[in-house]
Amino acid sequence: MAANMYRVGDYVYFENSSSNPYLVRRIEELNKTANGNVEAKVVCLFRRRDISSSLNSLADSNAREFEEESKQPGVSEQQRHQLKHRELFLSRQFESLPATHIRGKCSVTLLNETDILSQYLEKEDCFFYSLVFDPVQKTLLADQGEIRVGCKYQAEIPDRLAEGESDNRNQQKMEMKVWDPDNPLTDRQIDQFLVVARAVGTFARALDCSSSIRQPSLHMSAAAASRDITLFHAMDTLQRNGYDLAKAMSTLVPQGGPVLCRDEMEEWSASEAMLFEEALEKYGKDFNDIRQDFLPWKSLASIVQFYYMWKTTDRYIQQKRLKAAEADSKLKQVYIPTYTKPNPNQIISVGSKPGMNGAGFQKGLTCESCHTTQSAQWYAWGPPNMQCRLCASCWIYWKKYGGLKTPTQLEGAARGTTEPHSRGHLSRPEAQSLSPYTTSANRAKLLAKNRQTFLLQTTKLTRLARRMCRDLLQPRRAARRPYAPINANAIKAECSIRLPKAAKTPLKIHPLVRLPLATIVKDLVAQAPLKPKTPRGTKTPINRNQLTQNRGLGGIMVKRAYETMAGAGVPFSANGRPLASGIRSSSQPAAKRQKLNPADAPNPVVFVATKDTRALRKALTHLEMRRAARRPNLPLKVKPTLIAVRPPVSLPAPSHPASTNEPIVLED
Repeated sequence: MAANMYRVGDYVYFENSSSNPYLVRRIEELNKTANGNVEAKVVCLFRRRDISSSLNSLADSNAREFEEESKQPGVSEQQRHQLKHRELFLSRQFESLPATHIRGKCSVTLLNETDILSQYLEKEDCFFYSLVFDPVQKTLLADQGEIRVGCKYQAEIPDRLAEGESDNRNQQKMEMKVWDPDNPLTDRQIDQFLVVARAVGTFARALDCSSSIRQPSLHMSAAAASRDITLFHAMDTLQRNGYDLAKAMSTLVPQGGPVLCRDEMEEWSASEAMLFEEALEKYGKDFNDIRQDFLPWKSLASIVQFYYMWKTTDRYIQQKRLKAAEADSKLKQVYIPTYTKPNPNQIISVGSKPGMNGAGFQKGLTCESCHTTQSAQWYAWGPPNMQCRLCASCWIYWKKYGGLKTPTQLEGAARGTTEPHSRGHLSRPEAQSLSPYTTSANRAKLLAKNRQTFLLQTTKLTRLARRMCRDLLQPRRAARRPYAPINANAIKAECSIRLPKAAKTPLKIHPLVRLPLATIVKDLVAQAPLKPKTPRGTKTPINRNQLTQNRGLGGIMVKRAYETMAGAGVPFSANGRPLASGIRSSSQPAAKRQKLNPADAPNPVVFVATKDTRALRKALTHLEMRRAARRPNLPLKVKPTLIAVRPPVSLPAPSHPASTNEPIVLED
C-alpha cells in the first residue's frame, strides 16, 4: 500500500512510450480535473541521452573534475558506463502528466564531495545530479544550491595570542567595531536618543517631496522612520561620537537639514514590488533569474535585501496564508495501483498465443546487453528489421536507467571475434539505430538515409600494400566486386614480408610518351565548336531540339524533325550528338524508351537572335506573340508589307557540323 502511495515531492517514473525508457520526474502538485482524473504537475529531469553530444562532453569534463577534487576510488569501464545512466540533469521546466502513467518511485540526490560514486550502483532506483540543464538555452550550469562541505570551505582559526604578545595582522582587513556594550550611557539615555532619531527621520520625510508622495499620511511616515535603517544610523552615530549625546544630536541635524535614511523597502515603487512578487512566484528564491528576467535595473544585493525586508511585511504573511489555504484544498497524495498490463514489445514464445512482436524472431539470438541465451521473457528492442532483443532483467534496466548494462561498440567497447552476434557487417545508420543513446524518433531518419558522404583516407602502408601485393589483392576484381570481403590481415602480413626485399630493388618505372603542348592545343581547337561574337544583352535559352520551320520568312529559325538535322537520317539527342545504339529516338516506337537521368541532362544552349528575328518580333502584336509562344508548331502569319520592306535573307551555312542552322553557344 505504501509503495503505491505517491505524495508531493516524490521522485517517480513516468512512462510515455512502451519502448522508450521511463521519464524521471518530481511531483510538485496533484490536481483533480473536472472529469475526475488526477494530473500531476512535475519538474522535468533529463538523462544524458536527452541532451546533445557537446553538452555530454561538458558533463564528462565536469565528472572528471569532480573525481579529481573528491579523490574518488577507481572504477572499471563497465561501472563508469553504468554511472552515466545514474546521472540526471535538473531543470526548471514543468509539465502536467496523467497520474496513471506513474510506474514507481526512485531517489534523486544532489551529488556531494563526500559521496562515493560506486555506492549509487549498489542501490536500486538511485540517481544523482550536479548540473542544471536549460532546455531553451541548451546550456548546462552548476547547481546554485550546492552544499559546501570539505576542508577547503572550513575557516582557519589562528592560534591564541600569548599575554603581552602584539598582534601583527593587518587591522584594516579585520572587522570594524560598531558598538561598545561597555559604554557610559544608560539604557534609558540610549532609548531617548533613539526616539529623537525617529522624530528627526519623520521630519526629514515631511521635507522630502518624493517621500511625501509615497507616505502621504503622518503615521506612514512615522512607521517608515521607525524601521531598522533609522535605528542603525542612530547607534552608529553614537559610536562615532564617543557616546556623547550632545555631539550625536548635532550630527543628526547638520547645517543643511535633517539626515534622511531610507532602506530598500522605501526605494522600491509599488510596481517594482509587484514584479518582484510575480518573479518570486515563478522562480522561487533564484535571485539571478529574477534580476535577469524581471528587474534588470536592480542590483543583486538590492534584490536580496528587499526580499528579507519583504518577508517582514503583512503582504508576505497574507500570501503565505493564501498558499496554505490552496495547499489544503489540493491533493496531498494519490494511490496508483501496480501496472500489470503486458508490454507490446514482449516476444511471444513458440506454442503461446501469437503476438505482433513475437513473429519472425530467429532462434538462438542472444541478449544485446548481457549476451545471455536463456530468459523467462524476451523483449523486442531497437528497429524491427534488426530483430534485436533483451532479456527480462536487461529490459527493466533499460526502462529505468535508459541504457544497456554493457557498453556498445559505438561507445568504444572492444568486442572480440568470438562474439556470437557481431555488428561488423551493419551499415552506419543501422549501427547508430542500435545505440541506446539514439531516440526512437531519429532511428527512422537514420535508416532512411541510404547515401552518406564519407572520406576514405588510406595510410602509407595500405598504399604500399596495393602495389606490393597486387597478386593477392587483385584490385580490378575487387573494384568490380565491392561487396566481396578482402582479407586485410593476410595482405598486411604478406606486405610486411615483401617490403624489406622490395626496398633493395627499385620499382620499374614505365615512361609515358606525352604529346607536345602545341599539338594538344591544336587538337582541342579543332574539336571545339566556334563561338560567335554575340551582342550584349540578355540571352534567351531555348531547347536545342527546336529547329527551323518556315513561319512566313525563309530566314527565320523554325522547328524541324530529328531526321533532317544531320541530313543522313541519323537520330540526334537533345544536345546535338548522335544517339547511342541503346537509346531510341523520338521517331522510333516508344515501347521500351529509356528515361534519361536528370543528372545526365544536356548542357544549356543559347539561341542568338538575328536582325530579321528581332525585326519580326517588333512587328508582331502582343496577341500574336502569345499565340506563337503557345503553339510553336504552327506557321506564323506575317503581314505582306513587312515582307516587302524586309526581303528574306538566307543565312550562311555554318562552317562546322551542328544540329541547327544557327550558331550554338555551349556554356559549361
